Amino acid sequence: MKRLFLLISLLVLSKFSAQTWATEDQYIQRFAQYAVEEMEKYKIPASITLAQGLLETGGGQSRLAQEGKNHFGIKCKEDWTGKTMKHTDDAPNECFRVYDDPKQSYEDHSIFLATRKYYTKLFDLDMKDYKAWAHGLKKAGYATNPRYASILIGKIEKYKLYEFDDVNSKEVLYAVLKKYPGLQEDRQFMAQLEPVKEKKKTIAPTPKTQSQPKVYALAPEKKERVKTRTEILNSILIKSHPNGGLKYIVIPEDTDIQFIAKKFKISESKLIKWNELEGNALAKNEIVFLESKNSAGNTATYKAEYGEDMYDIAQKFGIKLNKLYAKNRMDEGQKPSSGQLIYLIDKKPRN
Repeated sequence: MKRLFLLISLLVLSKFSAQTWATEDQYIQRFAQYAVEEMEKYKIPASITLAQGLLETGGGQSRLAQEGKNHFGIKCKEDWTGKTMKHTDDAPNECFRVYDDPKQSYEDHSIFLATRKYYTKLFDLDMKDYKAWAHGLKKAGYATNPRYASILIGKIEKYKLYEFDDVNSKEVLYAVLKKYPGLQEDRQFMAQLEPVKEKKKTIAPTPKTQSQPKVYALAPEKKERVKTRTEILNSILIKSHPNGGLKYIVIPEDTDIQFIAKKFKISESKLIKWNELEGNALAKNEIVFLESKNSAGNTATYKAEYGEDMYDIAQKFGIKLNKLYAKNRMDEGQKPSSGQLIYLIDKKPRN
């Protein structure tokens, strides 16, 4: 019985500290404060920021949110000097920013919108017109999904996130409590209200009118045994590339082409040809295709990152190297500069 009580206590205490959110409601409870604080600093509607966070992270469940505390899918870019992680988005092993705290991710998202020329017109909009902001983000090219604006608006209206556009950072916890009265039973949450309670006597949480389902984060799992190098290599899984579903793998540990050929029953000569390899050695995180690459990419252009060469880009986007050189009118072996626009489909014709 004591063990059961201890387990329940741990579950409750981990509710707000763990990096796992079982529902979108929990995500709102945890991050509404950050969204409102950013609204005060950068004039971006809290409803928009929260809806984007919900969508980008799948309610806090995405790998980027869990491991990198990156809630808005912001990539490294040439000006990022902090921690990074590899993640598949438009292409395998793309570089994404890693933060020490989700709060940093929220602020970086605000800075991203406030300092990019593509989004300047957004700040001419009424800050409480979440529909105009949603459509403005889509028009500015924030996302490629044609339904992006309607999806954001759907999230905002489903959870009434527009209510957070009318509060300030000192009132937001009360707004959360009004929305989720069941949090009155959560000591950690209620403790956050104490410093504000004396100053804000006019704002009071609504009485609990109906029982609210309790959803607790899972307790941290026990650390698994560290796998050996052989076990890691034998666990390689075939993935589907965003560029036409090409079959590829990401090398988890340094190995050689012979091992991959034997494991996947493909001749060494084909693997070397398909991946335009010059030797047999394969390094950790290297992308290896298990079939011939395509002649074009799945997106029109890409900005080269610092230190990348054309081979890196060809592997990242599943394009034959000679085709990539041709599209960009570059000589074989020529390296792109950091930030250079690389054409993945067809370069615009000369005037």
